Amino acid sequence: MQVAVFSTKSYDQDSFEAANQDFGHELTFFEVGLGPKMARVARDYEAICAFVNDDLSAQTLETLAEGKTRLIAMRCAGFNNVDLDALKDTGLKLVRVPAYSPHAVAEHVLALLLTLNRKTHRAYNRVREGNFNLEGLLGFDIYGKTVGIVGTGKIGVITAKLFQAFGCRVLAYDVQENPEVLEAGIEYVKLGQLFRESDIISLHCPLVPATQHLIDGTSLAQMKDGVCIINTSRGGLIDTQAVYRALKSGKVGLLGLDVYEEEAGLFFTDHSQRIIQDDLFMRLTTFPNVLITGHQAFFTDNAIRNIADTTLQNIRDFEEKGCSANEVAAKA
Repeated sequence: MQVAVFSTKSYDQDSFEAANQDFGHELTFFEVGLGPKMARVARDYEAICAFVNDDLSAQTLETLAEGKTRLIAMRCAGFNNVDLDALKDTGLKLVRVPAYSPHAVAEHVLALLLTLNRKTHRAYNRVREGNFNLEGLLGFDIYGKTVGIVGTGKIGVITAKLFQAFGCRVLAYDVQENPEVLEAGIEYVKLGQLFRESDIISLHCPLVPATQHLIDGTSLAQMKDGVCIINTSRGGLIDTQAVYRALKSGKVGLLGLDVYEEEAGLFFTDHSQRIIQDDLFMRLTTFPNVLITGHQAFFTDNAIRNIADTTLQNIRDFEEKGCSANEVAAKA
């Protein structure tokens, strides 16, 4: 199929071109993101490959449907940036990559936590300057802490087991219990109990209307003073203004973010020569107990290969069968 691939970096093009040796699709790469304006160009392609911050609003989808486009292939697990009501109206099909490397994301949770807790990033800079003072670098043992896992899909399960290996008590919450979690001896609890009892909370649920601002002023008030929150899922799970206030008051002791609710137009791009206009984001970067990475939790060589392979297989399945096992149903 003729495929337009948007929001591409060099590593995207390299991985897709290598994987495409086995598929033979006609790939055209665009560095820019997909939105209503670019949709006028994209509608000449049978399939569109989009990423997490592309704009797949009703206007974009309607423009695509007016042309040759029949398939939207997300090269990620999430699809909260797709207007599912408009998708149904246009008749376009949507596929995604539900699991590319859950271990990569789970391991990044630990990277954020360990760095925040033991302050290795600050120690690294001190030692480079010949400063071996330990003042301000005090951490805590993760062993014996209570960890709350919100969302127990593949990534959540792996993260929970990693924390078990650290000797933590692990609590889980999900709207649907996962047998693998129960087999691991992990206790499911109500969300309020998880908030009250957890020293560390790691978010692994999708962004849907029910989870928008799951972490807000009300939920933060239930948590322990000095709680550590790690979010590697979707930025909109956290009310950033509420967490900012909780950081200032000391309610939140450590905050690790790989996602941010206003990351579109910010992440995946070099802004080092510009003034970033998001004042709230810039204030967060000044906190010594906040660590932000730019949506890189997925970014391992294993994951990049799996994303390309699965995306191109999804497109082939649609081309040959008119459907895919990774199709997302439009709203009824």
